Amino acid sequence: MNKKNVAIVGVTGYTGMELVRILSAHPGFEISAVTSRNCAGQALQEVHPHLQDTSWGMLAVTVPEPDLVSRDSELVFLAVPHCKAMDLAASFLESGVKVVDLSADFRINDEKIYTQWYGPKHKHPEILGKAAYGIPEIYAQEIAEASITANPGCFPTSVILALYPALKNGLLQPGGIIVDSKSGASGAGRVPKTGTLFCEVADSLRAYSPGRHRHTPEMEQELSKACDADVKVSFSPHLVPMNRGILSTCYAVLDKKISENEIRQIYKKFYRKNPWVRVMPQDKLPETRFTRGTMFCDLGIVVDERTGRLIVISCIDNLCRGASGQAVANANLMCGFDVGLGLDQLALMP
Repeated sequence: MNKKNVAIVGVTGYTGMELVRILSAHPGFEISAVTSRNCAGQALQEVHPHLQDTSWGMLAVTVPEPDLVSRDSELVFLAVPHCKAMDLAASFLESGVKVVDLSADFRINDEKIYTQWYGPKHKHPEILGKAAYGIPEIYAQEIAEASITANPGCFPTSVILALYPALKNGLLQPGGIIVDSKSGASGAGRVPKTGTLFCEVADSLRAYSPGRHRHTPEMEQELSKACDADVKVSFSPHLVPMNRGILSTCYAVLDKKISENEIRQIYKKFYRKNPWVRVMPQDKLPETRFTRGTMFCDLGIVVDERTGRLIVISCIDNLCRGASGQAVANANLMCGFDVGLGLDQLALMP
């Protein structure tokens, strides 16, 4: 197998760390460059000490100069904050380098909606229509043909996989969808903040940004495509005292009378070619520990006959399936590899 050279732009955060974990054992990719403005000049093992005495640990962290990185890379992973990724992506694309962007800069199709939720006006709206949305179970063909893929947010990944089959099959009313999500503290990133300090998170549970979280339009955009209708989502995320993992509980009004078993069979049929999505058997519900460090998305199906609602519980690992692992799956497709290359063997983490 001819290996492809790939670079990680923004290697010092949790998603950069997770990319190194996955790519270091990937048979089709060779890490050609790792960058960080704050840590340029250091060896990677100085930034991530667990890489001590490994070949990857000796990689030099450099500044993220697109012209320099492009010389030795066929694809780059942009693990930088939103608003900072768009110029970098445009530069790499101009150099003929493919891009997997882990920020939010190319997830929203409509530049006005992007500005409404993220603030600044988009600098490269001409690229928005070219970016594939990176959920392989739904958009594998588009990703394979794309030069840039927008890696989905962690919360939207859990919610879209949970609700897409039901909406696609006309089972749900598109209005009034409620999503309650719980996330580990790594979802807030590695930059120190008071709200994610150990003493602030331990032994506590809190909601944040209810009704205003920036992942909301991403969910609504993709779920609306599933049913060709205007889907509205009331989304409330919560921070729980654990390192990694997401559990999303999704509530939607059924548009027809249908049994729980029938819905479960619809989901199994929809995901029959996608082994990373596991539909739990009757009376079994997902837990974050069962997806930790893997690409799995576990779905629990419940019909509340009294209220006429479908309840779907979805569990993923926010750093792997919700970020870096999914980015590698998208890169696999963009480079002509099998989507599961280097990912199917990921073991459950302790």
